[in-house]
Amino acid sequence: MKHISEERLSGVWSATPTPFTNRMRIDEVAVKRLVEHHLRLGVKGLFLCGTCGEGPWMPDRERRTLVRVAVAAVRGRLVIAVQVTDNSAARILDNMRAAAEDGADMAVIASPFFLINATPRNVTALYHEAIRGCPLPVGIYDRGLNAAVVVTTDALCEIYAEPKVVLVKDSSANAERLKLALSLRQARPTLRLLNGNEFACAEYMKAGYDGLLLGGGIFNGQLAGMIVDAVRAGRLREADRLQKRMNRLMWDVYGGKKITCWMSGLKHLLVEMGLFRTANNFLNYPLTPACRRAIAKALVREKEVLFP
Repeated sequence: MKHISEERLSGVWSATPTPFTNRMRIDEVAVKRLVEHHLRLGVKGLFLCGTCGEGPWMPDRERRTLVRVAVAAVRGRLVIAVQVTDNSAARILDNMRAAAEDGADMAVIASPFFLINATPRNVTALYHEAIRGCPLPVGIYDRGLNAAVVVTTDALCEIYAEPKVVLVKDSSANAERLKLALSLRQARPTLRLLNGNEFACAEYMKAGYDGLLLGGGIFNGQLAGMIVDAVRAGRLREADRLQKRMNRLMWDVYGGKKITCWMSGLKHLLVEMGLFRTANNFLNYPLTPACRRAIAKALVREKEVLFP
């Protein structure tokens, strides 16, 4: 099994969006651009095919194409993690083997999208079987109470104890699960905890998390890195100011505090930045005139951190 150093599992990661052509195929030119852009931002790893990456909606052939193209472009300079979530351990293991064949460094499991008889025992058994059969190190993507199938805190205790689990993306926005993750990390000091709630980066870093894994990392990655550095240096007020700045930028991109334009606004920004060639996405979020105007202003106001 591959070894990934604790240093490479810490800091800022990007749950990157996926660039598509007009025919909804992987835009290989744009994948190469997004890799180089993440390197300029100082990002440590790329999480492919996650929620922001539209992995649950992409055909298998496109997911595999994305992984192969990204691995070839990265050339070992970033850690590549791939979401392998599915509705049974057997399907998850097939996805894990494909990710390993395509050159990924890590497989990431979120709770199943659709599971009948989803008792805590059956959910935990599914995770154990998938993790123990995985040819790669494993990350756990905890969506907390927002998941279609909720993984209980008792189940998390067992899952996080698995030796192959090296990383947690905590997007639960739940104080109880935050405390639980920190307590479980005491028993396994090598387990890296990354916050996935990008509106609370400073809060989670202050609590003792090892870094951030953000859906907006492709555009807020440098600001996120500044927050990490400020907290580690004990400059907590500066971290809070940076968080407010980052929140304003995200609201501009995502369509305000209601996140009205989420995926469409994000991809429109990336087109305007010259990284993506289309804003095409499976989720069909609207792109309002107000969001377009906000993005245009943000491109000027935040040029320093968008184009380091």
